[in-house]
Amino acid sequence: MSWLDDLERSLEQRLDAFLKANPHQDTLLREQHLQDRQRSLEQQRLQLQQQAHDLRRQLLNLAEEVRAWTARSERARSAGAQELAQRADQHVQTLMHQGRDLWRELDELGQSFQTVDQQLNELITTNTKPSPGRSLDEDWALFEAQQELDQLRRDHGLN
Repeated sequence: MSWLDDLERSLEQRLDAFLKANPHQDTLLREQHLQDRQRSLEQQRLQLQQQAHDLRRQLLNLAEEVRAWTARSERARSAGAQELAQRADQHVQTLMHQGRDLWRELDELGQSFQTVDQQLNELITTNTKPSPGRSLDEDWALFEAQQELDQLRRDHGLN
């Protein structure tokens, strides 16, 4: 084991002892974890929405391109340029394949969005339970505990 592993283990032991001695600090730590998780899920949700928006825009552009190449193929066919019409038709098929891939990706994003949205709703539901009010003594104890924790972090160069 390296000195870093020893330091980490020592800090973990101190933190565990501290949290056992200060259960309110443990509650605050858990609340902070829930808030961090909620922010992370909200950010992930926004990112998925942006990706879906980009995919929809790509699909619209692709659909316009398919229409244009279909019209070109028909124009070439009506002018008797069969080889050019066939090449245009092949290009349309390639574009259609790209469109199917984009639709599949959009569907997967939708499923991911539903999962993240469900997790976020569950987290919000469990996080909105009312917490009992704390007394001045409890708040003061939490303040002191936070000060001690900050000092431990500074002493070990973790801040």
